[in-house]
Amino acid sequence: LRAQNKKLYLATFAAVLGPLSFGFVLGYSSPVIPELRKINDPKLRLDSSQASWFGSVVTLGAAAGGILGGYLVDKAGRKLSLMLCSIPYVFGYIVIISAQNVWMLYFGRMLTGLASGITSLVVPMYISEVSHPKVRGMLGSCVQLMVVTGILGAYVAGITLKWRWLAVLCAFPSCIMLLFMSFMPETPRFLLNRHKRSEAIASLRFLRGPHADHEWECRQIEASVQEEGLNLSEFKNPSIYRPLLTGVALMFFQQVTGINAVMFYAETIFENADFKDSRMASVVVGSIQVCFTAVAALIIDKTGRKVLLYISGIIMALSTALFGLYFKMVLPNRNNSSNPDVWFTLNSASPGTESSTSWLAVVSLGLFVAGFALGWGPVPWLVISEIFPLKARGVSSGACVLTNWVMAFLVTKEFNDFIGFLTSYGTFWLFSAFCCLNVTFTAFYIPETKGQTLEQIEAYYRRS
Repeated sequence: LRAQNKKLYLATFAAVLGPLSFGFVLGYSSPVIPELRKINDPKLRLDSSQASWFGSVVTLGAAAGGILGGYLVDKAGRKLSLMLCSIPYVFGYIVIISAQNVWMLYFGRMLTGLASGITSLVVPMYISEVSHPKVRGMLGSCVQLMVVTGILGAYVAGITLKWRWLAVLCAFPSCIMLLFMSFMPETPRFLLNRHKRSEAIASLRFLRGPHADHEWECRQIEASVQEEGLNLSEFKNPSIYRPLLTGVALMFFQQVTGINAVMFYAETIFENADFKDSRMASVVVGSIQVCFTAVAALIIDKTGRKVLLYISGIIMALSTALFGLYFKMVLPNRNNSSNPDVWFTLNSASPGTESSTSWLAVVSLGLFVAGFALGWGPVPWLVISEIFPLKARGVSSGACVLTNWVMAFLVTKEFNDFIGFLTSYGTFWLFSAFCCLNVTFTAFYIPETKGQTLEQIEAYYRRS
């Protein structure tokens, strides 16, 4: 009696087309902003503050998507929520393509952000609920793998395509997802939660092939599906609030490593290092991310979740400390708060030091991105799809996704002000301190979920 994984991989593939679309959304602004800042039509031309909003309004849409998704996923189910979120994707891109002014651009970005928020909540949940413990880590890590693939895809396509055509291309994956997902089953856990036993068995038969013991797996899940209905008083219960706090903290820590700020300013860092073509440099960074996220996906079910978080946290702490050192060496010894603009600060480095130390910036950037991709990129999304009890899964995941995107917004938007306030090396040393804190947090508060069924993880929180 063993499970066949072919159909399970197919269902995962259909679901991860969602994260692919959301990678395209995140990567879209990088090639498009320089183009829209120089565009001839004055109604569409972006100044620097508008460009910054064009980039970051997505995160606000995604925060709203987290709230909406948390509601949808428990009401409409995992599969239907996923199919529904392709509507704001496509509609958002239509608005961008037909944009007449800057506000239409913002509105389109907001809609694609909303869809991204729903996706980032539903897909990890769908995958963890259809998988079995042997492959759940690998399949769950494919979410982040597809996000970074999408970002890289948008960078590469952005080299040749004009911004409207790039938007047309970005709308594609979500249409294919809608098509594929319509043939995939709903998750057995959601069906049993709704007391649809025969449908749950059918779903398991599809996912595990004819030779697995569907009855046994069904009973395992049923044993932990208790009476439904979640009211606020239940959040006093440690088996519900402990995983919730762990999840929210994971999301908070993922963003305060500074990943989004670093990615956002990567091009500037490369320009300073005298890389002739900063667009190609972005592609290099994107490729590093894809490679190391793939490595993480392949080894996570062997090594476990915590080991990767340790290694990743240590690499990031070292590389952000190196970054800080670079700025300390390069920037003249004056107080930079006279001009808090990052672009100015980074470009006013004393001329002679460039070639000798700029490789330090590039190396620490590469290390940082590799470290993030190895652990703190994919693992938090995987862990939050595993640790919540079934009845609180929608609400808790919603809270986590909301935290993640609000933090992403704050870190990216306030990075500028931080640099004016703490100087650039101070900011990177702050990121470094947070990375050290991440490692400590992992040691004390994150349970190892490798090889356990979702029901065993739920039982662990009930016991402790």
